[in-house]
Amino acid sequence: MKSALTIIKEHIENFYLILRLSLFEIKSANNNHYLGMLWEVLNPLIQIGIFAFVFGYGIRGGEDVGDYRYLPWMLSGISVWFFISPSLLEASRSIYTRIQIISKMNFPMSVIPAFVITSKFYHHLILVVIIMIILSFYDISISIYFLQLPYFLLATFAILISISLITATLSTIVRDVQMVVQSIVRVLLYISPVLWTVDKLPGYIQTIMKINPFYYIVEGYRAALLGSGWYMVDNLSYSLYFWVVVISLLVIGSYLHKRFKDHFIDYL
Repeated sequence: MKSALTIIKEHIENFYLILRLSLFEIKSANNNHYLGMLWEVLNPLIQIGIFAFVFGYGIRGGEDVGDYRYLPWMLSGISVWFFISPSLLEASRSIYTRIQIISKMNFPMSVIPAFVITSKFYHHLILVVIIMIILSFYDISISIYFLQLPYFLLATFAILISISLITATLSTIVRDVQMVVQSIVRVLLYISPVLWTVDKLPGYIQTIMKINPFYYIVEGYRAALLGSGWYMVDNLSYSLYFWVVVISLLVIGSYLHKRFKDHFIDYL
Protein backbone atom coordinates (compact mmCIF):
# COMPACT_ATOMS: atom_id res chain seq x y z
CA MET A 1 0.00 0.00 0.00
CA LYS A 2 2.96 2.29 0.68
CA SER A 3 4.08 1.93 -2.94
CA ALA A 4 0.59 2.87 -4.18
CA LEU A 5 0.57 6.03 -2.06
CA THR A 6 4.01 6.93 -3.43
CA ILE A 7 2.81 6.49 -7.00
CA ILE A 8 -0.27 8.64 -6.36
CA LYS A 9 1.94 11.34 -4.82
CA GLU A 10 4.25 11.26 -7.86
CA HIS A 11 1.30 11.72 -10.20
CA ILE A 12 -0.10 14.64 -8.21
CA GLU A 13 3.28 16.39 -7.97
CA ASN A 14 3.92 15.95 -11.69
CA PHE A 15 0.39 16.70 -12.91
CA TYR A 16 1.37 19.65 -15.11
CA LEU A 17 4.36 17.75 -16.46
CA ILE A 18 2.02 14.92 -17.47
CA LEU A 19 -0.15 17.42 -19.36
CA ARG A 20 2.84 18.94 -21.18
CA LEU A 21 4.28 15.55 -22.11
CA SER A 22 0.87 14.34 -23.31
CA LEU A 23 0.64 17.29 -25.72
CA PHE A 24 4.16 16.56 -26.95
CA GLU A 25 3.12 12.93 -27.42
CA ILE A 26 0.25 13.99 -29.69
CA LYS A 27 2.51 16.19 -31.82
CA SER A 28 5.18 13.52 -32.22
CA ALA A 29 2.64 10.77 -32.99
CA ASN A 30 1.05 12.78 -35.82
CA ASN A 31 4.13 14.60 -37.05
CA ASN A 32 4.42 12.62 -40.30
CA HIS A 33 0.72 12.63 -41.22
CA TYR A 34 -0.74 15.29 -43.50
CA LEU A 35 -4.09 15.11 -41.72
CA GLY A 36 -2.43 14.96 -38.30
CA MET A 37 -4.83 14.50 -35.39
CA LEU A 38 -7.74 14.16 -37.79
CA TRP A 39 -6.76 10.51 -38.29
CA GLU A 40 -7.34 9.90 -34.57
CA VAL A 41 -11.00 10.72 -35.19
CA LEU A 42 -11.40 9.34 -38.72
CA ASN A 43 -10.19 5.83 -37.81
CA PRO A 44 -12.75 5.34 -35.00
CA LEU A 45 -15.55 6.74 -37.20
CA ILE A 46 -14.67 4.29 -39.98
CA GLN A 47 -14.68 1.39 -37.50
CA ILE A 48 -17.98 2.58 -36.05
CA GLY A 49 -19.51 2.52 -39.52
CA ILE A 50 -18.32 -1.07 -40.07
CA PHE A 51 -19.53 -2.23 -36.65
CA ALA A 52 -22.92 -0.57 -37.15
CA PHE A 53 -23.39 -2.31 -40.49
CA VAL A 54 -22.19 -5.77 -39.37
CA PHE A 55 -23.77 -5.93 -35.92
CA GLY A 56 -26.69 -3.53 -36.28
CA TYR A 57 -27.99 -4.47 -39.71
CA GLY A 58 -26.22 -7.72 -40.49
CA ILE A 59 -26.59 -9.68 -37.25
CA ARG A 60 -29.49 -7.86 -35.55
CA GLY A 61 -31.36 -6.98 -38.74
CA GLY A 62 -31.93 -3.42 -37.56
CA GLU A 63 -33.66 -4.56 -34.36
CA ASP A 64 -33.79 -1.97 -31.55
CA VAL A 65 -32.03 -2.45 -28.22
CA GLY A 66 -34.67 -1.82 -25.59
CA ASP A 67 -36.01 1.71 -26.07
CA TYR A 68 -33.16 2.79 -28.36
CA ARG A 69 -32.16 2.31 -31.97
CA TYR A 70 -29.04 0.19 -32.35
CA LEU A 71 -26.73 2.97 -33.60
CA PRO A 72 -27.29 5.38 -30.66
CA TRP A 73 -27.03 2.46 -28.25
CA MET A 74 -23.75 1.31 -29.76
CA LEU A 75 -22.30 4.83 -30.08
CA SER A 76 -22.88 5.60 -26.42
CA GLY A 77 -20.91 2.54 -25.35
CA ILE A 78 -18.21 2.47 -27.99
CA SER A 79 -17.31 6.10 -27.30
CA VAL A 80 -15.21 5.09 -24.30
CA TRP A 81 -13.85 1.94 -25.94
CA PHE A 82 -11.82 4.02 -28.40
CA PHE A 83 -10.18 5.57 -25.35
CA ILE A 84 -9.66 2.30 -23.49
CA SER A 85 -8.23 0.21 -26.32
CA PRO A 86 -5.39 2.46 -27.58
CA SER A 87 -4.57 3.50 -24.02
CA LEU A 88 -4.08 -0.10 -22.89
CA LEU A 89 -1.96 -0.93 -25.94
CA GLU A 90 0.24 2.17 -25.96
CA ALA A 91 0.66 2.41 -22.19
CA SER A 92 1.78 -1.23 -21.95
CA ARG A 93 4.82 -0.47 -24.11
CA SER A 94 5.30 3.10 -22.96
CA ILE A 95 8.30 2.53 -20.68
CA TYR A 96 10.58 0.36 -22.79
CA THR A 97 9.99 2.41 -25.95
CA ARG A 98 10.83 5.71 -24.26
CA ILE A 99 13.21 4.82 -21.45
CA GLN A 100 16.45 5.71 -23.25
CA ILE A 101 15.28 9.27 -23.83
CA ILE A 102 13.21 9.81 -20.71
CA SER A 103 15.78 8.26 -18.33
CA LYS A 104 17.94 11.32 -19.01
CA MET A 105 15.19 13.59 -17.69
CA ASN A 106 14.49 14.21 -14.03
CA PHE A 107 11.02 12.90 -13.28
CA PRO A 108 9.58 9.61 -11.97
CA MET A 109 9.09 6.82 -14.52
CA SER A 110 5.68 6.02 -13.05
CA VAL A 111 4.20 9.02 -14.91
CA ILE A 112 5.21 7.66 -18.33
CA PRO A 113 2.08 5.48 -18.78
CA ALA A 114 -0.02 8.35 -17.38
CA PHE A 115 1.00 10.91 -19.99
CA VAL A 116 0.58 8.35 -22.78
CA ILE A 117 -2.97 7.66 -21.57
CA THR A 118 -3.65 11.39 -21.22
CA SER A 119 -2.58 11.93 -24.85
CA LYS A 120 -5.41 9.59 -25.89
CA PHE A 121 -7.86 11.53 -23.73
CA TYR A 122 -7.89 14.57 -26.05
CA HIS A 123 -8.97 12.39 -28.98
CA HIS A 124 -11.60 10.86 -26.73
CA LEU A 125 -13.13 14.25 -25.92
CA ILE A 126 -13.41 15.12 -29.61
CA LEU A 127 -15.05 11.77 -30.37
CA VAL A 128 -17.53 12.16 -27.50
CA VAL A 129 -18.59 15.57 -28.82
CA ILE A 130 -19.08 14.13 -32.33
CA ILE A 131 -21.12 11.24 -30.90
CA MET A 132 -23.27 13.62 -28.88
CA ILE A 133 -24.02 15.56 -32.07
CA ILE A 134 -25.01 12.31 -33.82
CA LEU A 135 -27.22 11.34 -30.85
CA SER A 136 -29.03 14.68 -31.12
CA PHE A 137 -30.31 13.62 -34.54
CA TYR A 138 -32.04 10.72 -32.75
CA ASP A 139 -33.70 13.16 -30.32
CA ILE A 140 -31.29 12.16 -27.54
CA SER A 141 -30.13 15.36 -25.87
CA ILE A 142 -28.06 16.12 -22.79
CA SER A 143 -29.96 15.29 -19.61
CA ILE A 144 -29.29 15.56 -15.88
CA TYR A 145 -27.72 12.09 -16.04
CA PHE A 146 -24.88 13.55 -18.10
CA LEU A 147 -23.44 14.87 -14.81
CA GLN A 148 -22.19 11.37 -14.01
CA LEU A 149 -19.92 11.35 -17.07
CA PRO A 150 -16.95 13.04 -15.25
CA TYR A 151 -17.18 10.32 -12.61
CA PHE A 152 -16.92 7.56 -15.20
CA LEU A 153 -14.13 9.43 -16.93
CA LEU A 154 -12.22 9.51 -13.64
CA ALA A 155 -12.97 5.81 -13.15
CA THR A 156 -11.61 5.09 -16.63
CA PHE A 157 -8.39 6.97 -15.91
CA ALA A 158 -8.02 5.17 -12.59
CA ILE A 159 -8.29 1.67 -13.99
CA LEU A 160 -6.19 2.41 -17.08
CA ILE A 161 -3.32 3.80 -15.02
CA SER A 162 -3.57 0.93 -12.53
CA ILE A 163 -3.44 -1.70 -15.28
CA SER A 164 -0.72 0.12 -17.22
CA LEU A 165 1.61 0.12 -14.20
CA ILE A 166 1.43 -3.68 -14.30
CA THR A 167 1.63 -4.18 -18.06
CA ALA A 168 4.27 -1.49 -18.70
CA THR A 169 6.51 -2.98 -16.02
CA LEU A 170 6.09 -6.57 -17.18
CA SER A 171 6.45 -5.64 -20.86
CA THR A 172 9.78 -3.97 -20.11
CA ILE A 173 11.02 -7.16 -18.46
CA VAL A 174 9.44 -9.64 -20.90
CA ARG A 175 8.48 -8.30 -24.35
CA ASP A 176 6.02 -11.16 -24.92
CA VAL A 177 3.69 -9.52 -22.41
CA GLN A 178 2.92 -6.87 -25.04
CA MET A 179 1.56 -9.56 -27.36
CA VAL A 180 -0.56 -10.96 -24.53
CA VAL A 181 -1.99 -7.49 -23.88
CA GLN A 182 -2.90 -7.09 -27.56
CA SER A 183 -4.76 -10.41 -27.53
CA ILE A 184 -6.63 -9.58 -24.32
CA VAL A 185 -7.70 -6.16 -25.64
CA ARG A 186 -9.19 -7.81 -28.74
CA VAL A 187 -11.15 -10.21 -26.53
CA LEU A 188 -12.33 -7.44 -24.20
CA LEU A 189 -14.15 -5.74 -27.08
CA TYR A 190 -16.44 -8.75 -27.42
CA ILE A 191 -16.93 -9.61 -23.74
CA SER A 192 -17.85 -6.03 -22.88
CA PRO A 193 -21.35 -4.74 -23.78
CA VAL A 194 -20.02 -2.53 -26.57
CA LEU A 195 -21.43 -4.12 -29.73
CA TRP A 196 -24.09 -6.44 -28.39
CA THR A 197 -26.46 -6.64 -25.46
CA VAL A 198 -26.31 -9.35 -22.80
CA ASP A 199 -30.00 -9.09 -21.81
CA LYS A 200 -30.92 -12.38 -23.47
CA LEU A 201 -28.17 -14.32 -21.71
CA PRO A 202 -28.88 -16.32 -18.54
CA GLY A 203 -28.53 -14.32 -15.34
CA TYR A 204 -25.48 -16.20 -14.06
CA ILE A 205 -23.61 -15.54 -17.33
CA GLN A 206 -24.42 -11.83 -17.06
CA THR A 207 -23.02 -11.88 -13.54
CA ILE A 208 -19.83 -13.58 -14.73
CA MET A 209 -19.41 -11.02 -17.50
CA LYS A 210 -19.66 -8.21 -14.95
CA ILE A 211 -16.41 -9.45 -13.41
CA ASN A 212 -14.86 -7.53 -16.29
CA PRO A 213 -14.47 -3.98 -14.84
CA PHE A 214 -14.76 -2.40 -18.30
CA TYR A 215 -18.36 -3.63 -18.35
CA TYR A 216 -19.01 -1.10 -15.59
CA ILE A 217 -17.32 1.71 -17.51
CA VAL A 218 -19.16 1.05 -20.79
CA GLU A 219 -22.57 0.79 -19.16
CA GLY A 220 -21.87 3.91 -17.12
CA TYR A 221 -21.02 5.91 -20.23
CA ARG A 222 -24.14 4.57 -21.92
CA ALA A 223 -26.34 5.64 -19.03
CA ALA A 224 -24.77 9.12 -19.05
CA LEU A 225 -25.02 9.74 -22.80
CA LEU A 226 -28.44 8.16 -23.31
CA GLY A 227 -29.83 9.57 -20.07
CA SER A 228 -31.16 6.21 -18.90
CA GLY A 229 -30.40 6.57 -15.17
CA TRP A 230 -27.82 7.03 -12.41
CA TYR A 231 -25.83 3.88 -13.12
CA MET A 232 -23.28 4.34 -10.33
CA VAL A 233 -26.08 4.74 -7.74
CA ASP A 234 -28.52 2.19 -9.14
CA ASN A 235 -25.68 -0.37 -9.11
CA LEU A 236 -24.03 0.61 -5.85
CA SER A 237 -22.61 -2.84 -5.07
CA TYR A 238 -21.13 -3.01 -8.57
CA SER A 239 -19.57 0.43 -8.06
CA LEU A 240 -17.98 -0.82 -4.83
CA TYR A 241 -16.68 -3.93 -6.62
CA PHE A 242 -15.18 -1.78 -9.39
CA TRP A 243 -13.20 0.39 -6.98
CA VAL A 244 -11.99 -2.64 -5.02
CA VAL A 245 -10.61 -4.00 -8.31
CA VAL A 246 -9.00 -0.65 -9.18
CA ILE A 247 -7.32 -0.32 -5.77
CA SER A 248 -6.11 -3.93 -5.93
CA LEU A 249 -4.62 -3.41 -9.39
CA LEU A 250 -3.03 -0.13 -8.28
CA VAL A 251 -1.39 -1.79 -5.27
CA ILE A 252 -0.04 -4.63 -7.43
CA GLY A 253 1.12 -2.31 -10.21
CA SER A 254 2.77 0.11 -7.79
CA TYR A 255 4.65 -2.69 -6.05
CA LEU A 256 5.90 -4.14 -9.35
CA HIS A 257 6.93 -0.72 -10.65
CA LYS A 258 8.84 0.19 -7.50
CA ARG A 259 10.42 -3.27 -7.37
CA PHE A 260 11.84 -3.17 -10.91
CA LYS A 261 12.13 0.51 -11.92
CA ASP A 262 15.83 0.75 -11.00
CA HIS A 263 16.57 -2.21 -13.26
CA PHE A 264 14.56 -1.20 -16.36
CA ILE A 265 17.66 -0.11 -18.23
CA ASP A 266 19.11 -3.62 -17.77
CA TYR A 267 16.30 -5.13 -19.84
CA LEU A 268 16.92 -3.01 -22.95
